[in-house]
Amino acid sequence: MTVGAVTPDIASWPPLDDDKRAAGQQLLDWAADGNGPRLCRVRGADGSGKSALLAWLLAGTIDRPGITVHATVPSEGLTTETFAWELGRQLGYGPLSPARLLDRIAQDERPLLLLVPDLHRAGAGPGDLPAAAPRTLVAELLEPLLAIPHLRAAVEVGASELLSADGIEVVDLGDRTGVPAAHQASYTDLVAAVPHTSDGRPDWAAAPATVLRHILDAALSADDERATVSGLLSDPGFLVHGSATALTAVLADERIPVPGQLRRVWRRAAPELTAHHTDSAERAALLHTAAVGTDEVLAEFLHPLARHHWWTAEWNRQDLAVTALAQMPGEERRLLTADATGRLRTYDVDSGASVGAIGAAPAVGPGDAASVEPGSSPPRVRPAAVRPRSVAARDARSALLLDRSDALLPLVSEDDPTAAIVLGHIAEHHGSAALAGEESLVTALGSGGTRSPYAVVGDRSGMVHVWSLGEYQDTPRSCRVHERPVTAVTGVDTADGLTLTFSAASDGSVRLWETGSDEPMPVPVQQRRYLATALAAADTPVGPVLAVAWSDGELHLWHVFSGEVRVLPLPHPCDTLALTPEGLLLVGGPEGLCAIRPRLDALRER
Repeated sequence: MTVGAVTPDIASWPPLDDDKRAAGQQLLDWAADGNGPRLCRVRGADGSGKSALLAWLLAGTIDRPGITVHATVPSEGLTTETFAWELGRQLGYGPLSPARLLDRIAQDERPLLLLVPDLHRAGAGPGDLPAAAPRTLVAELLEPLLAIPHLRAAVEVGASELLSADGIEVVDLGDRTGVPAAHQASYTDLVAAVPHTSDGRPDWAAAPATVLRHILDAALSADDERATVSGLLSDPGFLVHGSATALTAVLADERIPVPGQLRRVWRRAAPELTAHHTDSAERAALLHTAAVGTDEVLAEFLHPLARHHWWTAEWNRQDLAVTALAQMPGEERRLLTADATGRLRTYDVDSGASVGAIGAAPAVGPGDAASVEPGSSPPRVRPAAVRPRSVAARDARSALLLDRSDALLPLVSEDDPTAAIVLGHIAEHHGSAALAGEESLVTALGSGGTRSPYAVVGDRSGMVHVWSLGEYQDTPRSCRVHERPVTAVTGVDTADGLTLTFSAASDGSVRLWETGSDEPMPVPVQQRRYLATALAAADTPVGPVLAVAWSDGELHLWHVFSGEVRVLPLPHPCDTLALTPEGLLLVGGPEGLCAIRPRLDALRER
C-alpha cells in the first residue's frame, strides 16, 4: 500500500448511492490510514452491497495515487490451498503452497493491501471435511497473514463472526437483505440444463457458467453421491470445463474413487488450472501435459481437446528433476542435463529417452580455476562436489559448467587437449576477474550456436561476455548490457549472420545485444516486476524465437523480428530451458523435464 499525506477525496471515486456513502467514506479512510487497524471487516446481510463496496474501492484506486490494492481474491468456493495459489499469482510469486506463501510475504518488503470478498462463502469439497468450512481458511491462512506486520486486508464476512476481534475496523452495512438469497439448485436441475452432443454425450463446452461452477458441489449432495461424482470425474469434457477449484477440493479427498491416475495428474496441473485466465483449450493442454507419462489412457482422451490449442506436450519425464539443460551441438539430437546431485546425462530430444552418462565432472572451488596454467589441463577431483546450475555444451564430450558456488568449471575428456585449453582458459579468465573484484563474479551461463557453439556469460556488474567454445579466444566480446546483476543469458545465430544475445537481470529486464555492435538495444525486450528464471533462443522456421520463464509462473515466447509475444503457463516450476531450431521447447525443473511443441505460426498471430 502507498499512503498519501491526505485522505483521498471520495468525490474523486466512482459515484455511490446515498445510503452507501458513509460506509464508502469509512472504508476509504481506513485504506488510506497506514497507521490504523490492519484488518477491516466488511459485514452485512446478503444483498446489502458488501462486495460492491469492495469493488468500488478497487475501481477508485486505478490510475489514482494514494492507495494501491496489491491483490483481490474472491473467496467463494476456495480452500486454503486454492486461495494461496491465487494470492501468490496476484502478488507476482506464482502459485505457492500456503506455507511457502506465508514465508514469501514475510520476506516481501512491500506494505501490502489485500481485498478479500466473500470470505463467508469460502470452502469446497465434501461437507464433512474441514476444507468445506470458511473457518478453516481463516485459521490456516488469513489469521497467519494478518499477523504479518506489513500486510493489511479488507475482508467481506457476510453476517458471520469470522475474524471478529477487538481493535479492528468494522464497516457494517446492516442486516437488511437487499435481494433474496439465490436458491441452491439440485444436481437434477443443474444436469438438466447441460446440452448434449449429437451422440448423446453432455456438451460441457456449451453448459451455462452457473452449472459448471456448482454441479460438482451439488453432486456431493445427490442421493447416489458416489456414482454421481464418479461419473463427472470420469468425463474428460467435465475435467476441462468444470470448476477447477471444486475439482481440486473433491480430488483432495482420498475416499473418493477416481479413474486411473487422475488424482496424480490433477495434482500436478491444479496450480495452473485454477488460474482465472485459463480457457478450456489451455486447460486441456495443461491436463494433457500432466497426463503424458503418467496416465496414458487419460492423455489419449485429452489429446483431441488439447490439439486445438496453440501448444501441446510431446513428452514428459516427471521422474527427471533437472537443474541445468542445454542442447548439444552437432547432428545428433541430444540434450545435456544436470541434476541436483551433479550427475550429467544425455537424453534424446524427440523422445526423452536416456542416452547415457557424461564422464566425471571436475570439482574445483571458486578460486581454483584461476590457478590453472594457460594451456594446461584443468584439475579434476571427485564429481560429487560439483552442482551445476547452468551448462554450455561444446560437443558430446565437453562442456562449460556454472557451479552453484558461482565458479565456471570445464568438463573435458582426458584425450581432448583442445577442449581442455579452450574451456580451461574461459574458466581461468573469469576466475581471475572474480578474485580481482566481486563485481566480476559470474552469475549466469548460457549457450548458442548448435553448429559453431559459443558460451554467453553474465556477471554481477551487468556485463555480458561471448566466448567461442570451438576454438581458443584470448578475450571475449563483452558489453555492459545491464546496470544490475545478470540472472540468465542465451544466444542465437540468425540466418543472415547476426549473433544475438539475450540476457535478464535482477531488475526484471530482458535485453538484446547484437554482438557486432558496441551497444545493446536501447530499450528492454521486456520489463516486468517479476524475475526471469531461465532463457532459451533458437533460429526457427519462422525466424529467431526467444523463450523466457518468469517467476510468476508464465512462459513467454517472443518472435524476435515481429515483436509478437505469446504466453503459456508453465507446466511446473522452471529452472532451465532449451529451444531447438525446429521449435521444440524443453522445460526443466525440480518436478521434471517436459517437451512442449508450440505451433510456430501462432507466434506471429495477434
